[in-house]
Amino acid sequence: MSDHSSQWLDWARELQALAQSGLTYSQIDYDIQRYRRLEEIAAQILVSHTTLPLDTILENFRIQPGYATPKIDVRGAVIRDGRILLVQERVDSCWAMPGGWADVGDAPSAMVAREIWEESGYHARVDKLVAVYDANRFPRVRMEFYHAYKLVFLCTITGGEPHPSNETSAVDFFDLEHLPPLSSFRTNRSMIEEAFAHFTDPARPAAFD
Repeated sequence: MSDHSSQWLDWARELQALAQSGLTYSQIDYDIQRYRRLEEIAAQILVSHTTLPLDTILENFRIQPGYATPKIDVRGAVIRDGRILLVQERVDSCWAMPGGWADVGDAPSAMVAREIWEESGYHARVDKLVAVYDANRFPRVRMEFYHAYKLVFLCTITGGEPHPSNETSAVDFFDLEHLPPLSSFRTNRSMIEEAFAHFTDPARPAAFD
């Protein structure tokens, strides 16, 4: 669960989702006006806690029409010789398992394999699902303005060589005792520990929630 200091984000996220879903189905002008007002309140909460202008936040809200559902983030856990593959994110100089937001039209396994290739330079086979997490419920981990699920897959390198991308500045392998500073928005230690547990025990069931 989120702590009290970030409750404002939970409130803003819930209000935005209610407004988005309400605007999807409402046909009465009065109801539409009320849901627009809910949308504005959600945006104003964010304005009061960030440096973003109101217009930017409202524009972000309005490019996502339809019933509000969680966004999906996929991550590839690649373990070799007792070490896990991590990439250094250019945006914060911290490290994470390769991955990103899922794209419409891609199967989850194809998406994570492509993310590994694009961010690290390695080709990988996707072997099994490690976990499905409610990403917003990890302590101190906030997934932007939206509710998000994180899918982590155990993968095996099949080729390629280390190569950073326009999103990553370095590629390397690390053991559990010597992890670099993690980009907790994307990957935290408990996710990595779960990946190692699945690597050690292939019959381990997928974690969830």
